[in-house]
Amino acid sequence: MAVLDATGSSAAPATEERRSWLPMAGLFLAQVLMSFNVAALPVSLGGMVDDFGVAPTVASSTIVVYGLVVAALVMTGAKLGQRAGWVRLFRVAVGAFAGSALLMIVSPAVGWAIAGQALAGASAAIIVPSLVALIAENYRGTQQATAVGSLGSARAISGVSAFFVGGALGTLVGWRPVFGIVLVLAVVVFALSFTLRSTDGDRAVRIDVVGAVTIGAAVVLLTLGFNNLNAWGLLTASRSAPFSLGGMSPAPVLVLAGLVLGQVFFWWTRRRTAAGQVPLVQLSVLARPSERAAVYAMFIVVALEAALNFTIPLYIQIVQGRTPFDTTLAMMPFNLTVFVTATLVVRFYRRYPPRVIGVFGFGLATVALVWLSFVVTNNWETLPTVLGLVVFGVGQGALVTLVFNVLVTAAPKELAGDVGSIRGTSQNLASAVGTAVAGALLVTVLSLTVARAVAEHVELPDELAAQVDLDSVNFVANDDLRSVLERTDASEAQVEAAVALNEEARLTALRLGLLVLAGVSATAVVPASRLPRYRPGEIPRAASAPAQTGSV
Repeated sequence: MAVLDATGSSAAPATEERRSWLPMAGLFLAQVLMSFNVAALPVSLGGMVDDFGVAPTVASSTIVVYGLVVAALVMTGAKLGQRAGWVRLFRVAVGAFAGSALLMIVSPAVGWAIAGQALAGASAAIIVPSLVALIAENYRGTQQATAVGSLGSARAISGVSAFFVGGALGTLVGWRPVFGIVLVLAVVVFALSFTLRSTDGDRAVRIDVVGAVTIGAAVVLLTLGFNNLNAWGLLTASRSAPFSLGGMSPAPVLVLAGLVLGQVFFWWTRRRTAAGQVPLVQLSVLARPSERAAVYAMFIVVALEAALNFTIPLYIQIVQGRTPFDTTLAMMPFNLTVFVTATLVVRFYRRYPPRVIGVFGFGLATVALVWLSFVVTNNWETLPTVLGLVVFGVGQGALVTLVFNVLVTAAPKELAGDVGSIRGTSQNLASAVGTAVAGALLVTVLSLTVARAVAEHVELPDELAAQVDLDSVNFVANDDLRSVLERTDASEAQVEAAVALNEEARLTALRLGLLVLAGVSATAVVPASRLPRYRPGEIPRAASAPAQTGSV
């Protein structure tokens, strides 16, 4: 894979300096640290629900808050790294991440856990762009290409280990010791950071405050809007909405406001660039359609993965009442396949251009999700279900490494931090949105299904429906539903009918949710078809021109 220098020419591999892989071990583990933390949250949902006595959607706020904070602050974190020096700020961020793990371990209430993930998100907002910048400063040529590719593998192996180790600990001990592993990882990364080399920070770098506030507010509004589409209402305001605008739900209004502020940020950034001032992020790294397509594809890839990683643990732990280790076993085929594919897909870069791999990856993901929507049952260990998860993992693993490499290999070294910040914003906003939308979608479909089923089942009278408030449903286990029904006037036959209705409605909601995700994956073929046609090592010199000029 060719690595471009500041002029857009291919660097000559014959003169590249070979360095020890020990510094890269620290950067690799830093990516593992962040990804392990994120992957451990879905596995811990059941434990947090039991410990804190909150609804699953409240516990999942830890996932949303982490992604929200990272996405809101990562561009500012990139500029702070350029100003203070990447290694110095990297160490501070890793230390703060260790503090977030301590908060998770000792948290007495869900608010503490949410605060812990907010701190972790703020730390990751610095670590994410640091990884790309420090790789660019410590490695050259083929070593740099290998190092960049390893970040995708680190993300995948973190998912495998978090689900396996987290599931085992969650079943045998509890969910809190899982974050003890995060704490240990942070200590190891901090120690290895002393092997990194980096240039001193540039005090002349100024942070675009207007840009930072605008993009931060846009991300916060988007995430809050998407996360509360179900709780506050899709269009009309529900009773739980904090306010209404003439009867309209604030959730879609926040989404719209976030989109508008996002456009304002791009306008402001172009204005500063044209005036010769330093923007918060150099949009020249997105100058070509192929680079913008890579960002769109990255967003969809991560959103789909987050939606699946939220949906399956929710269904297994909350609905079926099974253990975190059962979640681990169910997700193992997917996570293992993502890891193996993300590691091996680089071998296909010499034979197939990114466009072919991208379209093929999204095609596989779409087919797998459609297949799962038809074959999924209450038993996750069936061969058809495992096969669907494996095929989906192949598509995801190929895509998560591909789109990042397209961005990094097309940008000059001095813009590595900007590439890292765009990657962080896209991935973490996508993770938050994917989790939030998946939750809202499943609960909405469940509500509609339950309402229809109650109307069709004459053995469930209106009086019983009123007593259990079936108009305000959420994902509940059968035992919990029976406990609620025992406090009503329901007969034994009516209790069993309600439980059967609940099982049928939940499975229908899950299948329809998977079909919707398949539709999203299918639309991603459009940006994937705009990825570069070249093979790595065959990048035309002229293709780099926009990156030199800084035009947008």
